[in-house]
Amino acid sequence: MRIKSAEDMISLAEEWGFLPFFANNIKGFSVEENTPPSLWFTGLEGPWEWKGPAAQSRRCVYGKFFGGKAGMVSLEMFPDLANYRRCGYDFDSRYEDGLASHKDMEVYDVISRNGPILSKDVKKICGYRKDGKKGFETVITRLQSQTYIITNDFVYMKDKHGSTYGWGVAEYNTPENIFGYDAVTSAYSREPEESKEIIFRRLRKILPDADEKEIIKFIG
Repeated sequence: MRIKSAEDMISLAEEWGFLPFFANNIKGFSVEENTPPSLWFTGLEGPWEWKGPAAQSRRCVYGKFFGGKAGMVSLEMFPDLANYRRCGYDFDSRYEDGLASHKDMEVYDVISRNGPILSKDVKKICGYRKDGKKGFETVITRLQSQTYIITNDFVYMKDKHGSTYGWGVAEYNTPENIFGYDAVTSAYSREPEESKEIIFRRLRKILPDADEKEIIKFIG
């Protein structure tokens, strides 16, 4: 078990380049499988509480990048992931070419202009409510998978006594707002398939026992 603190989790993400939070099709390749069971759901600090510090560390990027599930990507590997997942498109260009929906554009625009912004505030501005629009989770997951949106932090609500309660509420931003456009798009000079090959070689190196088909499935 390699992860016993937030620092361990961030360091492993940097070392591997990619670190899913939950178990997936590649055995042993997750925070879940590399953290002692005694640190989960104890009421004390553990992996659930480390997600915010990981996102805030600016040493890795946190979001739903892996088959709709969350995880971390190192700053070294994120530009190639962005280049591959975006097919070299900035979001505005994707929308203009008819490759993104109006719903996606609305959510992206609100986060891009107002980030960091809590998910509940994005929903309110965009009209996602009980008697309003539906499908927010589908939109926000897709935008994260495409790397246009990332999780900036998890913010805990406070009661009237100033004590935190409940699960942390996701706070979103664009990677460009945080790291700068040039850093995020630094792999745009490569063809998307070249970035995919770079990602594949990295995963092959850290996962020598994984089946090639499993790695390709993971990359998406």
